Amino acid sequence: MRRSDREIKDFGEIVEVMEQCDVCRLALNDEEYPYIVPLNFGMTVENDVVTLYFHSALNGKKLDLIRRDNHACFEMDCDRILFTEDKIGNCTMSYKSVIGRGTIEFVPDEEKFDALKILMAHYRKEDFPFNEKVVPKTAVFKLTVSEITGKKRMKPASEG
Repeated sequence: MRRSDREIKDFGEIVEVMEQCDVCRLALNDEEYPYIVPLNFGMTVENDVVTLYFHSALNGKKLDLIRRDNHACFEMDCDRILFTEDKIGNCTMSYKSVIGRGTIEFVPDEEKFDALKILMAHYRKEDFPFNEKVVPKTAVFKLTVSEITGKKRMKPASEG
């Protein structure tokens, strides 16, 4: 990381940033060019291992790509605020972000319901009784994170 002064080194703080994010951009291998898709997600952390959970339709390009190559990268960010300094013609951004990589596997049918509850818990603090009839019509997959980095720049309001 070029700007080591912005690196988030504490694993717990990286997890806190992830908990604040509402979209995870998943990058998959697609022959000549990468394929990136924004997704809703849920997550668990056990023994300092982050697992991200996603859902989708049962068919589609992203699932085809995962079946062909289950290696993926991801990015998520939050707390973006643009600061402009009109007098000197400058602008900058405050942000928090997390980037990582890992491998994806499909969640077995018997574990889909619990995985979807993890995903819903990311967006709703209280238990959300979603329609169980959608579970068989939903693909659920998880990314086990093998590498992760965090970065932040929080510009004080007095600076801009």
